[in-house]
Amino acid sequence: MKKPQLISSVLLFSLLMGTGGMISGQDKDTVRYNEYGVAVARTPLQVERRNGVLVFESKDQKSRVWTDIRVQADGAAFFGDTYNPIGNGTSIRRARMAFKTLFGEHWYGEIDMDISNSELELKDAYLKYSFNKHSEGDGLEIQVGNFKEPFSMETTTTSRYLTFIERANVVATFGPSRHIGIMGSYYKNWFLALGSISFQNIGGLEERTFSEDANKDFGVDEGYAYTGRIVLMPGFANPDFGLHFGMAGSYRTPTTDAELPGSFRYSTRSLTSINRKKYLDTDDIANVDHVLMGGLELAAHYKGLRLQGEYITNKVTLEADGGNEKFGGFYVYGSWLMFGGQHTYDAAAGEFTQPSRGKKWGDLELAFRYDYIDLNSRPEGVMGGAADGYTLGLNWHANENVKIMLNYAILNHDRYATGKGKLFVGHDIDGNLTKNPAQVVEAAGKAGEDFSFLGIRCEIDF
Repeated sequence: MKKPQLISSVLLFSLLMGTGGMISGQDKDTVRYNEYGVAVARTPLQVERRNGVLVFESKDQKSRVWTDIRVQADGAAFFGDTYNPIGNGTSIRRARMAFKTLFGEHWYGEIDMDISNSELELKDAYLKYSFNKHSEGDGLEIQVGNFKEPFSMETTTTSRYLTFIERANVVATFGPSRHIGIMGSYYKNWFLALGSISFQNIGGLEERTFSEDANKDFGVDEGYAYTGRIVLMPGFANPDFGLHFGMAGSYRTPTTDAELPGSFRYSTRSLTSINRKKYLDTDDIANVDHVLMGGLELAAHYKGLRLQGEYITNKVTLEADGGNEKFGGFYVYGSWLMFGGQHTYDAAAGEFTQPSRGKKWGDLELAFRYDYIDLNSRPEGVMGGAADGYTLGLNWHANENVKIMLNYAILNHDRYATGKGKLFVGHDIDGNLTKNPAQVVEAAGKAGEDFSFLGIRCEIDF
């Protein structure tokens, strides 16, 4: 060997040894310490983008960390000769940042935060254990933390894969969404079962303040809920065609995150987050003993065609033989991927996920939905209003990360949709606007606030 080559070889060997390089499969310096002086295990991770998502994964696929970031920018313009002025506007509907991880063959964890419109809110934050290996994809799982209760197919579907800009009124009103609790699930072939015990809704600062004050000032216990869901999927083995039959139930007691301890309240903003008015609102229903909810789900898909619907019923039982307040509603919609894309069903979750696209430029999805909700229980009890909505949607699935949504919706509220008595719903006998349903002289079907709006969402997920 010539002298320059010998010197170069010696220098390269010294450099590798000095930086912990691998020589004959051996790492000279394998020990690392954390900030507490404890020797820690080391797992090299490979980095790649999967459908635009940044993923760090070990070679044996037993360790994985990835990001889940989502931004939805919304806008809406309203039309109609309304009793109550409605302002057009824009907002950042969601600005979500999540970190998710697999460690070992059985453990999973995640934390998800929303920072939209300068407000910080914790979403998912939980630990999950799978009795089977993650790679097997089925079996029994247990999770603890803050997560969505297993009720309503549309509620549990992530917002990144919604067909319309907002969920149907009946789902937005009754869907329990996220609470602190523990949940078990079992999935095998065509069968999925989930059950949870849930407690507080951590919500935003207002809800947390209500909860702490109720406990501190009045010694009120946190409420609880038992919720379960069963799904049958006879078409699971065929990627082109599938059926979905589901049912869910929930037994709920009042929680301390309510403004009035011992109460329930149901309200919704009628298919848009831009108009902040809550026409449908029961106000606080006091002295509640418990609530029973039931839900039925039916869905089917064939290549680019999809049909989905749910019916939800809600019964509020009052204390001291105060009777019951009964509410309910349903929605049904269909959608069509117009240029060869296909709908994708996630059998392990019992819901639809990201569809495939038929063209290099993406695909267009045409959808139509009808939904109805009734918060009118009885004249001597709660009359929170009723409404039906018609929504036409057009979605451009540009790629794995970008989706543009257009919605045109028509809302029809009845005379009892007064927003807790704050909104005009018709005219009285003298021709003046009135907020009192009993004074409205308009004929049935003519009273109540009616309007339409055009909404747009620009979404990026990565």
